[in-house]
Amino acid sequence: MVELERLQPDYVVVDGDLINAAPFSAEVIDIVRAHDWVVVRGNHEFYYLNFGTTRAVEGSSDMSRWGQLHWLVERIRPDQGAYLGMLPDERVMFIPGTEPVAIAHGVPGRNRVGFYPEQDAESIAAELIGVDVQTFVSAHTHVQVDRHVSLARQNGSDLAAGSQTNHNSHRTGEQHWHVINPGSVGLPLNGDPSAQFAMLTSVPEAEVAGGWRATHYRVPYDRRPTLEAYATTGMAAAGGVITQLFYWELVTADAEIILFYQWARRQGYDPDHDMTATFQRYCRATGRDAYVRSRDPLYQKQVKA
Repeated sequence: MVELERLQPDYVVVDGDLINAAPFSAEVIDIVRAHDWVVVRGNHEFYYLNFGTTRAVEGSSDMSRWGQLHWLVERIRPDQGAYLGMLPDERVMFIPGTEPVAIAHGVPGRNRVGFYPEQDAESIAAELIGVDVQTFVSAHTHVQVDRHVSLARQNGSDLAAGSQTNHNSHRTGEQHWHVINPGSVGLPLNGDPSAQFAMLTSVPEAEVAGGWRATHYRVPYDRRPTLEAYATTGMAAAGGVITQLFYWELVTADAEIILFYQWARRQGYDPDHDMTATFQRYCRATGRDAYVRSRDPLYQKQVKA
């Protein structure tokens, strides 16, 4: 909030995943509602919104895997849940005098699709076919991205034409996208635990294709109050291994949940079947718990004391 006050943007956009990963979901909803911000839903909103219905994620009654979700459901007020339920899944901003900007947590209609800085242009373009706005803001992966991708059209077919950073023009016969991921304020996953976001500035089309320049920000902050709250709120006790992995992600800014699942499947384990035992094996085999502890500001505080 301090950095927003300094930068004084005309508009603030929150691109989904307001809730679930950290202990302050209800508080975040109240802060967002108190401001005139543009908001879309992410996939984590749907874990909550679908809970207890026929749309619920498979196995969500299993407390050893989904205890954190049960804990969350008990803490979201009805008015907060209704607010989440009325949010759109995607928006297009038409600010007078500027080019349009499309916003979705993933891509339109699929909130679990995300992009990475090193991802090949062809796979990005394949996901964006049907998006007819050049400047597209996505999220989901929690990593900052600024990519220009073009798709050449030849004889009615689509052929990815490649990408480059700071691409300033696109050829006739191509569909072009400026793909931006602002990163994550509360849970970045690119190895840098700073709060991350982006500022978009309207510029001439000749300067940046799509008419918007992205400036990415990373702001260090004290994570200790949030890390402490995992225990003091009861979230850690309720959520078990998954909450422990979210805690690790806040410490390391690495995709700890993905790393755990990838390791387990390589070893032939089904972590959802016996999560606690699989996690114990993971720690013994990889030493990941010691690695995280060496970077945990709460642990470092205890050592110094």
